[in-house]
Amino acid sequence: MAPKPAPDHVTQAEPVLDIRDLVVEFPTRRGVLTAIRGISLTIARGEILGIVGESGAGKSLTGAAVIGLLEPPGRVAGGQILVGQKRIDTLSRKAMSALRGKVIGAIFQDPLTSLNPLLTIGDQLVETIRRHLPLSSAQAARRAVDLLAEVGIPSPELRVQQYPHQFSGGMRQRVVIALALAGEPDLVIADEPTTALDVSIQAQITALLKRICRDRGTAVMLVTHDMGVIAETADRVAVMYAGRIVEVGPVEDIIRRPKHPYTQGLIGSIPSIAGHRDRLSQIDGAMPRLNAMLEGCAFSPRCALADARCRSAQPTLAAIGRGLAACWKAPSARTVEAA
Repeated sequence: MAPKPAPDHVTQAEPVLDIRDLVVEFPTRRGVLTAIRGISLTIARGEILGIVGESGAGKSLTGAAVIGLLEPPGRVAGGQILVGQKRIDTLSRKAMSALRGKVIGAIFQDPLTSLNPLLTIGDQLVETIRRHLPLSSAQAARRAVDLLAEVGIPSPELRVQQYPHQFSGGMRQRVVIALALAGEPDLVIADEPTTALDVSIQAQITALLKRICRDRGTAVMLVTHDMGVIAETADRVAVMYAGRIVEVGPVEDIIRRPKHPYTQGLIGSIPSIAGHRDRLSQIDGAMPRLNAMLEGCAFSPRCALADARCRSAQPTLAAIGRGLAACWKAPSARTVEAA
């Protein structure tokens, strides 16, 4: 699992996505549950930012908030989401629907939920293309074939006339990627795009995402629980725990030199062929429930280094080397507001 170095242009480009102190809440009859607790991050043009963490950490909710697909009664209760320096979290449902697909594309875990089984692949691509681009039916049809070829589907002129059930799982995911790119968006939210695929197909999909990012300059938010996919695909990594970002930095630093105890536990639990380990590490316990969040660091009950300060005060992200970490036990130079 060798992480790839981040390209030089990533840190210099203007951010396509800028999330500032995002808060996502779920009102219930027993009170308001806060699922995302003031996270900030940016993604530059041509950059893949991996968001990793265990189930319930808030990864997919962050992506859903960006693309405006939070399930009711979920709501953005604080902070700002800017795409191309334009604030989008205050847009109406109609305005957000127009933005979705043209400015922000989406790739979901199960391609069958993204494809209409009653329409051919070509019909679905043409419909999406014509909705977002000023092309005739004939031009959109040619573009549909070109998109299928771009994402690596063989015989695209034939396959464009077929239905989703005639494609394998990996090929359906390629079609979903083509749909996400149909409107030529600046940002793509990829939520667990490789989870349902076998390892060889996963490698093909991650290679495809990297090539699209490089060739098109598209910014990609890659949501996953798989550190192997992160190591092979991302330029930077944001590690989430209990609705907060606990560490963020270049992928090489996160994989080889993690600073936060939670990140260290995630990395330590991955088998390696490079070295010998008698036992893989594990993180005991479970993430706190939304209705039982702690006053201090949410990870403190599971952390062997935690002391009274950790249990009473919430650490903020602080600069450590080339990255940031929110931990009282990690050395810090200065506190910052955004990742």
